[in-house]
Amino acid sequence: MSTPSPAQPVRNPGPGWGLRFLCACDAVLPEWLFRPLRRLGTAVAIARMRGQRANSRAYLATLLGREPSLREVFRHFFAFEEFMMLRLRVARGQAHRGELAPDAAGFRELLASGEPALLGTFHFGHSDLTGFLIGPQERRRVAMVREHRENSHDTEILGAHFAQWVNFIWVNEPANLLFALKEAVASGGSVAMKCDRLGFSSKTEAFHFLGTRRIFPFTIYHLALIFRLPVVLSVGLPAGPGRSTIHSSPLFRPDDAGKAANLRRAHAHFQDFLTRLEAWLRADPTLWFNFTPLNPPAP
Repeated sequence: MSTPSPAQPVRNPGPGWGLRFLCACDAVLPEWLFRPLRRLGTAVAIARMRGQRANSRAYLATLLGREPSLREVFRHFFAFEEFMMLRLRVARGQAHRGELAPDAAGFRELLASGEPALLGTFHFGHSDLTGFLIGPQERRRVAMVREHRENSHDTEILGAHFAQWVNFIWVNEPANLLFALKEAVASGGSVAMKCDRLGFSSKTEAFHFLGTRRIFPFTIYHLALIFRLPVVLSVGLPAGPGRSTIHSSPLFRPDDAGKAANLRRAHAHFQDFLTRLEAWLRADPTLWFNFTPLNPPAP
């Protein structure tokens, strides 16, 4: 695992002890008592996190076409809290499986081939957890491109629990980033990266999403051309206790048609999956854990 950069300390919202407190409560409290306490904690978070609350309302209003109710904002926050709780429990040994959906032909093809790939995903449903499950289930090493944050106790213990199969490439260490990517690919591992928030992405494109053309990261496809690797986009959806369902795009493979032609195909590949993503969100708006400003409209 890379050493975090002391020059750019970044923190998640909330107290640094918050996730450790959840772990401690989970170890001693029955669920019938602990769940109402989590709901109370979520209500406190909504009251205190003004920026995240405003971003949640803006996202829900854009998706729903109306101003969301306070109950809908609460559901959005609580869905994220429950996902964080699931991550902590899996990191402490709770059994959980990621199962391929019938439409995950691209992911199925990739696993059958055994080749390394670039795995694109989103802050969506169980996606972040299923990234950790790929290694032990499929015996595949995965390097996750992440922003290092000081108070990410869930990521720390998940990383330790799945260390045999998963390591991290810290995107806020730009001096080491390209070397770390090359090293991960050269070792035969796959590289997983988020494709919904702009953050550190150097390449962007405009796509139709939530009623207008919005800017999304496009770096993963430029890396595919550089390293001659396939790309598969995937998300994990809740599927009942101890299970997540993984949906994926078809495989995108760079060919010899030239950069411009490959990027046109890549644009269509990403747009097709974004269209599916939007359909899932319209069925359940709480799936997208987007508490930052929405992807901006294209000029």
